[in-house]
Amino acid sequence: MTTLPLHLTVNGEVYDAFVSENATLLTLLRDVLGLTGTKEGCGAGECGACTVIMNGLPLNSCMVLALECEGAEIRTIESEYQNGQLSNLQQAFIEHNAFQCGFCTPGMIMSARALLEANPNPSRDDIKEAMEGNLCRCTGYDSIIAAIESVGVSAP
Repeated sequence: MTTLPLHLTVNGEVYDAFVSENATLLTLLRDVLGLTGTKEGCGAGECGACTVIMNGLPLNSCMVLALECEGAEIRTIESEYQNGQLSNLQQAFIEHNAFQCGFCTPGMIMSARALLEANPNPSRDDIKEAMEGNLCRCTGYDSIIAAIESVGVSAP
């Protein structure tokens, strides 16, 4: 199998790797770079468990070929934990009991982060729309929406 060079930035760190032509971004992150926080749920772009942020936009990493990420800036769930501290969004998910098993949580947080960066004060409808590509089989969505709302700039 042919491998090709790839240059990209992940969580602020520059990487040069060789990947096969059919390797997905998810495979690169987990198997090559060892960033296992991003999860594979369905492998078909339906559940959002593998959501990362590429060049400011959320995407399902299972649906993107790694080679399509040449020169890209990727952020994964690992970027949320800085200097031994949970991010405000991670903390909000804990405070609002916005997860149970936690499998979908990394993707949820990355979708929410992309939303909050694009719109620091999202309405409830904005949140619902931004999160519609993320499925959770364990908990209700009300706590997830409440967690995201609490991080918005107008939140008390």
